[in-house]
Amino acid sequence: MSAQFGLLLITGNQTHQENYARAFAADERCQLIGLADEAGIPQRRRELNRELADELGIPYLSDLSAAIGRDDVNVVSICAEPERRLPLTLACVEAGKHIYLDKDPAPTVDGAWQVANAIQNNGLLAQAFSMVRLPACQQAKQIVDSGELGELVGLHSDVTFAKGIPGTADLSRPRQENPPASRFTFTDSKREFLCVGYYPLILFQWLTGQRFDSVDAVTSNYFFEAHQKNDVEDFASVLLRMDGGTEATITAGRCGWMSHRDFGVHDIRLVGTRGSITIDAQRPRLEVCSDTAPWTQPATGHPEDPMGFWSSTQKTGGIHPKQDWQSVNAVAKSDAAAFLDCLEQNQQSDVTAAMAAHTVDVVHATYRSAASRQSEPIAKSESQA
Repeated sequence: MSAQFGLLLITGNQTHQENYARAFAADERCQLIGLADEAGIPQRRRELNRELADELGIPYLSDLSAAIGRDDVNVVSICAEPERRLPLTLACVEAGKHIYLDKDPAPTVDGAWQVANAIQNNGLLAQAFSMVRLPACQQAKQIVDSGELGELVGLHSDVTFAKGIPGTADLSRPRQENPPASRFTFTDSKREFLCVGYYPLILFQWLTGQRFDSVDAVTSNYFFEAHQKNDVEDFASVLLRMDGGTEATITAGRCGWMSHRDFGVHDIRLVGTRGSITIDAQRPRLEVCSDTAPWTQPATGHPEDPMGFWSSTQKTGGIHPKQDWQSVNAVAKSDAAAFLDCLEQNQQSDVTAAMAAHTVDVVHATYRSAASRQSEPIAKSESQA
């Protein structure tokens, strides 16, 4: 059986492309055509791109424009750094390609909506990566849709990733947020509300069909000197109001490898007029007790990725999977497979570029609120998709 969809990858290792590419390749409907990137990228980025292309057994295409214009390319997965994404994405849209988005489609609100509107105006399909395919999120959706809780009035999510070596932040220096946010990623840190808070922001829109109206937020540095040095938060606490009247709260960030026995806290709380429920993404689970040596964090981590962001650097940096807890819930369908379903059926995804653009809007409003210590509105425009 020949593949229905040809996929071009833009940017390689030490990005989420490591995971996305393999998820698409695992589906027989998809063929990886090649990996490409801009001509003027640093030499190390070019090496990382070639590494992933070689691992996947696909060509590294040095002419980006020619790669985008290929007739056998139907879909493009773009994982360039956020600061590079806007022109790359627009070039792919202008070439008539469907787009798989890596979280935020652009680092600015205007840029994110430019992407969403361009995709819509060109009659293309897009999907932003999210966690809504995970069993906990699917369970939350089933409960909300069943009506068993009555009218949904409140939502909460705790999402904290247990990665990195904590305890290095100077707690005598309370964080002072300074918008506008312009740079989001560094070798040793990221803006964690953009990185981690993105997931519940998408989840809440997906669960309710509502957008956000306003936000009150605090951003902090509790765990990592690297985040403090780069003036980015490692934790955020956020109160949001949605346009359908639902109140939502989020705590999100990164808290260190030794803070949790698995990948970190991931809870969803649903509050309705007739009841409430808490969903723990790590229950049910098997708890393993044995005489093996306890898990320990690496002394320093990988020099290019001390936080252990990427699967490739986790392996070479001496970071081994934790074994104490074993999940018994399997993901029924990958996010990549869900997007291929949309392409196959020529229908819009349930996590659209417009949803991702609105999330970028919320993230920037969050940073404004954290700076002003006041509620910040989240503007809507008729020109937005």
